[in-house]
Amino acid sequence: MFPKNFVWGAATASYQIEGASQEDGKGLSIWDVHTHDLRKSAYGQTNVAHEDTGDIACDFYHRYRSDIALMKAIGIKAFRFSISWPRVLPEGTGNINEKGIAFYNDLVDALLEAEIEPYVTLFHWDYPQALQMRGGWLNPESPEWFAEYTKCVTDALSDRVTHWMTLNEPQCHILLGHMQGVCAPKLQLTEPEGLLAMHHILMAHGRAVEVLQKHAKKKPEVGVAFCQGSLIPDSDRPEDVEAARAAFFSGADRQLWSPSWWLDPIVFGKYPEDGLQSYGEEVPKELLDQEQMDVISKPIDFIGINCYNAEPVCAGADGKPIRVRTQEGAALTANKWAVTPRALYYIPKFEFERYRLPIYITENGMSGTDWVCLDGKVHDSYRIDFMHRYLQCLQKAIEDGVDVRGYLTWSLMDNLEWNNGYTERFGLIHVDYPTQKRTLKDSAYWYHSVIRDNGANI
Repeated sequence: MFPKNFVWGAATASYQIEGASQEDGKGLSIWDVHTHDLRKSAYGQTNVAHEDTGDIACDFYHRYRSDIALMKAIGIKAFRFSISWPRVLPEGTGNINEKGIAFYNDLVDALLEAEIEPYVTLFHWDYPQALQMRGGWLNPESPEWFAEYTKCVTDALSDRVTHWMTLNEPQCHILLGHMQGVCAPKLQLTEPEGLLAMHHILMAHGRAVEVLQKHAKKKPEVGVAFCQGSLIPDSDRPEDVEAARAAFFSGADRQLWSPSWWLDPIVFGKYPEDGLQSYGEEVPKELLDQEQMDVISKPIDFIGINCYNAEPVCAGADGKPIRVRTQEGAALTANKWAVTPRALYYIPKFEFERYRLPIYITENGMSGTDWVCLDGKVHDSYRIDFMHRYLQCLQKAIEDGVDVRGYLTWSLMDNLEWNNGYTERFGLIHVDYPTQKRTLKDSAYWYHSVIRDNGANI
């Protein structure tokens, strides 16, 4: 069985489920702008598949009470959701939108009434467009903007909420959205500019930790959720394990997906030396400012890991890591991600051994081709098998000494999957978007048994 008091839950994000994109005083986010930009690329594509938007999404803003009833039916003990920054502060700073705050107050109350613990993420990519127009994360004032926003949320919710995450996957937000120009805000910054944006968002994390620790009405448990360019050993041979570990944490060759670029500053108070050397004189001076690093490295209580798959690595003849080619016909999810359950053993293990902080699995799941069958049910046996395999590996990591406190599957319900729109279905709950009808999938019933028995059936 899993440890006593192990947390079983599910995760979501505000822009992906809430809808009500311009109701009750909410301001625009960069994703509102991104999804409504219908200009086509040279290949005839718009930013988001089928020109989908989050205007309605899962209509969670209006349906949260019935959705909480479904969570309770599944047996979920913890619900991870994010706050929409522009719903709380329409201009990103300044005047508070009381209706926006009221929504999250009511949501927290309803969750607690259902005996479901709220796990709040302060930022899951829906950055206020008003602040983007002022330079976004390149603006040196941006950490203070985030601190102001954090104080608003802390004042409103911290008498009931004790579990907090400052940021979700800032690597994706910065690297995909600001450097590669794939996601909102669809910029193509130079590498020094990208490093500066990375530095500012990490400073924003540190300022949010300070605010929570100083102003929370109940003692907060504060962490941050990351995904990484995940590498795992191709076998359990010690030489392969060490090669994978070295590659996983290497910041050299400008490997900004490496967790060392993001977690080393937070935990150790410095950027990886091999990473700084790879940029040389291109490193902005702010990254070497000790006072700013002291802000970034405010102590946190846990690390959140978003884990879906990983690429295998083996040791070459010289011991150095070599990427292993994926075998023909390897198992893939609907969005063509490899099924690699051992990722949920080695990634928590590597990060716990390096950073010595408790871990939550804050996202894990798969995209499927789900539909309601003639019998009115959704038979997603492959998702059950996927979760079963990954949880077996997580259980082994715990048995081998990794301090894992909880598992929050992605996702509670099908939702808007960013640039892929509504073409991907990750949920335990099927959503028919035209009617907003919810249907519990077979995986939801299976997960209910997992939670009820604390993983004894894994």
